[in-house]
Amino acid sequence: MISDKELTRISKFLSFVLRHQPAAIGIQLDQNGWADVNDLIQKANAHGIRFDRETLNHLVATNSKKRFAFNDTYERIRASQGHSFDIELGNNSQKPPQILFHGTSENSVQSILDSGLKKQSRQYVHLSRDSETAIKVGQRHGKPVVLRVFAEEMYNENFQFFLSDNGVWLTDNVPAKYLNRYNERD
Repeated sequence: MISDKELTRISKFLSFVLRHQPAAIGIQLDQNGWADVNDLIQKANAHGIRFDRETLNHLVATNSKKRFAFNDTYERIRASQGHSFDIELGNNSQKPPQILFHGTSENSVQSILDSGLKKQSRQYVHLSRDSETAIKVGQRHGKPVVLRVFAEEMYNENFQFFLSDNGVWLTDNVPAKYLNRYNERD
């Protein structure tokens, strides 16, 4: 069986290829972000990232963040969200919970509170349903800070929200007036 360390390496590689640079290994994604599984495996192996169909199935099934999804026939795969190029994920706009959360680092807080959350190089701003997930996201960038997003208020003012296959809430931007610093005692 493949080690956890190797699974993490493959997962990071797949995130890079399926979310940002499919051309790095010579695969093409369709307009919905899907790649042919056999082509992906063959070209990844040719570029030194070795895995087989069984490993890919295991990785998709056990990834705690559900970063990847197969289509109904398991012949195609895509990243669930986080793309740095435009694709149509096929998500329908829906009403979000009253409050959502965004994790960031202490270094970014003031800028975000001043100018809002922007998608930067991604297709959407990513929000979580709970503060614990937001803390984990924020830890990747330094000392974590959680921001509260008044999502229902935004929705009522005609902002669109989408729920990705892996439970991440997506929106185009969050103006500063819909944000504040979250404190667990609130």
